[in-house]
Amino acid sequence: MKNNTLQRRDFIQKGGLALAAGLVLPKDVFAKKDDRKVRLGFIGTGLRGRNHLANAMAFPEVEVTCICDIDPNAIAKAQKILKDKGRKEAATYGKNEKDFENMVKRDDIDGVIIATPWEWHVPMALATMNAGKYAGLEVSATVKLQESWDLVNTFEKTGSHCMLLENVCYRRDVMAVLNMVRENLFGEITHLECGYEHDLRHVKFNDGKQAYGGGVEFGEKGFSEAKWRTQHSVDRNGDLYPTHGLGPVAEMININRGNQFLYLTSMASKGVALHKYIVDKGGANHPNAKVKFKLGDVVQTMIKCANGETILITHDTNSPRPYSLGFRVQGDSGLWMDDGNQIYVENVSAKADVWESDEAYMKKYDHGIWKRFESEAVGAGHGGMDYFVLRDFINSVKNKTTPPIDVYDAAAWSAISPLSEMSIAKGSAPVQIPDFTRGKWKTNKPIFGFEV
Repeated sequence: MKNNTLQRRDFIQKGGLALAAGLVLPKDVFAKKDDRKVRLGFIGTGLRGRNHLANAMAFPEVEVTCICDIDPNAIAKAQKILKDKGRKEAATYGKNEKDFENMVKRDDIDGVIIATPWEWHVPMALATMNAGKYAGLEVSATVKLQESWDLVNTFEKTGSHCMLLENVCYRRDVMAVLNMVRENLFGEITHLECGYEHDLRHVKFNDGKQAYGGGVEFGEKGFSEAKWRTQHSVDRNGDLYPTHGLGPVAEMININRGNQFLYLTSMASKGVALHKYIVDKGGANHPNAKVKFKLGDVVQTMIKCANGETILITHDTNSPRPYSLGFRVQGDSGLWMDDGNQIYVENVSAKADVWESDEAYMKKYDHGIWKRFESEAVGAGHGGMDYFVLRDFINSVKNKTTPPIDVYDAAAWSAISPLSEMSIAKGSAPVQIPDFTRGKWKTNKPIFGFEV
């Protein structure tokens, strides 16, 4: 039923649902504590990998049996996390870049968290899945289009699951808006916007000594992500990092589960910001001032969906600007935008054609997992999102169930990156988005966000 018959006073005063809108409680939600162990391995113990490792310590059922990294310092820091939490030291791998292949063959691993440079994601996930383990894969899952098919084909051959660890799907306001959509607050959804607009110049250029200021080195002279991430800006022109924004809106319109991406077209602005940053910080004579960056400063991609919706994705990691994922959820009865925390619902908002704060709506539609596990998520990183994405991975491994963000999501969401490159290279021509489900999207049912 459309919400245009509601009155604002009734809407605010009636109070929230007993549980979050659309939430289904499993029968054993109040059952006795489950002590089954989940044995995890970690490939990549840099900053992101150690964040996952530290968060895993909040789950008493988790045993970390082994870790893999080619950087001895990263291994040492990971072992310290385990020691500080009173856990046993993990077996280590890292004698060469392929040593992860030996680690995943161990018989004391149930799942593997992969947090490495992008180009290693798929080889490591395939090795994990072929070894019969669950793969928890950091974003973006793939760099090349064929890699999305490789993930899907390996899952369908082995039955070993791969979960994309897209934490923004668990952001508290995003999950509340998911409930709003499922309760039809905005009516029929017509258009969505999202993206990744995040000034990463200090990440793409640093030397470890000037990580947040004057560093202009990357590659071998760089520190952390600057060793590998900046090279993508040199070599590629497209949406290099689509899933933070795309994942949440894809869940709102049931992509791969009753809906499907059809085609996209992308366009890139000129790319000048990274060159300017080098000149400003390192001087016009710095060797990196001669580097030509292929990536446009602002890349926009429009997707058409099978059920008629459009999605606009914006990628901008090179410009000086405040952080934003640029969410807009538009229906025929209203919309929400996260920039400004603003909402408008026809015949519900206090004044016609005037924005209002989304605060009351966020409280009313707050998702059940946040109500129940808010205290456990404190300090987990990214406002608590990291706790929830890891929790779902652990529960999927423990219960041997399909993860809520599965291999088909990983394939489809991540494929937008290489497909956007293809469109730009063809003068912004439309490019078809493959159906990685091979037609199963027509009968698949939504699973994300329905259980606590």
